[in-house]
Amino acid sequence: MKLVKLEKISPRKQWNNEQYDFTPWLAENLQQLGDAINMNLELTSTEVPVGPFFADIVAKEVETNDIVVIENQLEKTNHDHLGKCLTYTSVLGAKTIVWIATKFTEEHRQAFEWLNENTNSGLSFYAIELSLLKVDTDKASVVFNVVASPNNVVKMAHSKGNLTKTENLQYKFWQAFRDAIQNDFRNLQTPRPQYWYDITIGKSNIHISDTYNTNTNTIGCRIYINSSIADTMLPFLEERKEEIEKELGFAMQWNPRPENRDKVILIDKGFDMEDEQEFKLAIKWLREKTIVVHRVFSKVVKAYK
Repeated sequence: MKLVKLEKISPRKQWNNEQYDFTPWLAENLQQLGDAINMNLELTSTEVPVGPFFADIVAKEVETNDIVVIENQLEKTNHDHLGKCLTYTSVLGAKTIVWIATKFTEEHRQAFEWLNENTNSGLSFYAIELSLLKVDTDKASVVFNVVASPNNVVKMAHSKGNLTKTENLQYKFWQAFRDAIQNDFRNLQTPRPQYWYDITIGKSNIHISDTYNTNTNTIGCRIYINSSIADTMLPFLEERKEEIEKELGFAMQWNPRPENRDKVILIDKGFDMEDEQEFKLAIKWLREKTIVVHRVFSKVVKAYK
């Protein structure tokens, strides 16, 4: 393999104007940013009016539908853009704010670090320095360097005193589960003290939603279909039920609660979660089922129009 020297060039040479050049490019290449912050992003809109200002990009995290606001600045950071970031977060109800600039002052980087350490665990603030590396005479690579990001361990530690026994069990399980699958999937969500853990399968409004029921000690792997497409997606999948279960190698429960607007297809199993070996077996079982369900359903839903 031949090694070459990379030359750092100004992003202004590629994008002269933030609004008309860089923002449209980023909107079309959003997952490059998503890879940098370990999120699966889907574009909602650009230049979204917020009072007298405009948020450059509004997106959503696919697994949670949480709002993500992206503020672009093709120059060194300033107080004006910091204020806009905070305004957009509050007015739009964003859970994640991403501030992109070519250079972060230490004061602004520390401001985002402070926000990550002192706001609740549901809010995330990312500071990202944008650069271009020239790799050939007419080619360059975009680099998103994360200089401030949420420390989820610290945030969880801050909120530990407010967690119930059930929430502590959930957090422990999902943390262990994420560790087990970190090499199997991209853009995994941060473990939270809740009933479910979501993984994308490549299409909006349908995803894997694994579950841990602490009341019954039941672990489940389910396909979760949002009500917005359930009326067409569920019949689409049911028509292929025999083919799907043959490839899975096991049967699933199809729409066990037909009265619900959101639909699920699931497989579950009980474990003695207080036993250390059973806990490990539960993680192993759920990992195996999640991998095969992801492989089969992500392929099938590609044909859905």
